[in-house]
Amino acid sequence: MEEIKLDVQLRSQVGSRKIKSIRRENAVPAVVYGGENKPTAIKVDRSNYERIMRHHHGQSVVFRLNVMDGEKKLKDYSVIVKEEQHDPVSDSLLHIDFNRISLTKELEVKVPVETKGDPVGVKRDGGSLEHILWELQVVCLPTKIPQKIVVEVGHLEIGDAIHVKDITLPEGVRTKQDPDTILVSVIPPMKEEAMAPAEGGPTEPEVLKEKKPEAGEAKEGEKAEGKKEEKAEPKGKEKEQK
Repeated sequence: MEEIKLDVQLRSQVGSRKIKSIRRENAVPAVVYGGENKPTAIKVDRSNYERIMRHHHGQSVVFRLNVMDGEKKLKDYSVIVKEEQHDPVSDSLLHIDFNRISLTKELEVKVPVETKGDPVGVKRDGGSLEHILWELQVVCLPTKIPQKIVVEVGHLEIGDAIHVKDITLPEGVRTKQDPDTILVSVIPPMKEEAMAPAEGGPTEPEVLKEKKPEAGEAKEGEKAEGKKEEKAEPKGKEKEQK
């Protein structure tokens, strides 16, 4: 994978007020971590960054950051995206953390898992494709990071599954993930009895009612309680309960 060049501006001032000002400029505050250097505060042009990320996913892209001070280039780094922070309501990008990397050292990154095809168990038998693992942790050189892992699912019937051990990774790429981890599976359709209530609607549980005592007739419990009350003497100003 080739590095994607991205010009960023050095950020000399930090703080909540300055960050708000940066966002009004259609830029995103960011920090570069890692390596022997101290963290570097920068700001990234929002439009350029989002345009690039529409065709890539998180850690599957390697950037060559050109750190600028106005028109002057100060330094450059090879980096990957460590983390993005988004607004929980609008999903607007708020902040980016980058990690400095070496192009000659392996690193561990997450790569998206995508499916290809329509499973037989879905088309023919009415089952459902259950996508369980959306990202696969891989180890490789930065130049070998795959943009995505594509899993062919067209042959799957109901009850079939694809595990990590079943996929073939590109040359130079390996994973430390448990080989028995399920990526996708085809599950049977829900039974109609479980999906819809029986005809006539749900039945209410039967409520058993006691037979009302006839006039002059008391329940056994009331008779026993009456006998106790006759023997018991009221204490103080407590009211007699019936």
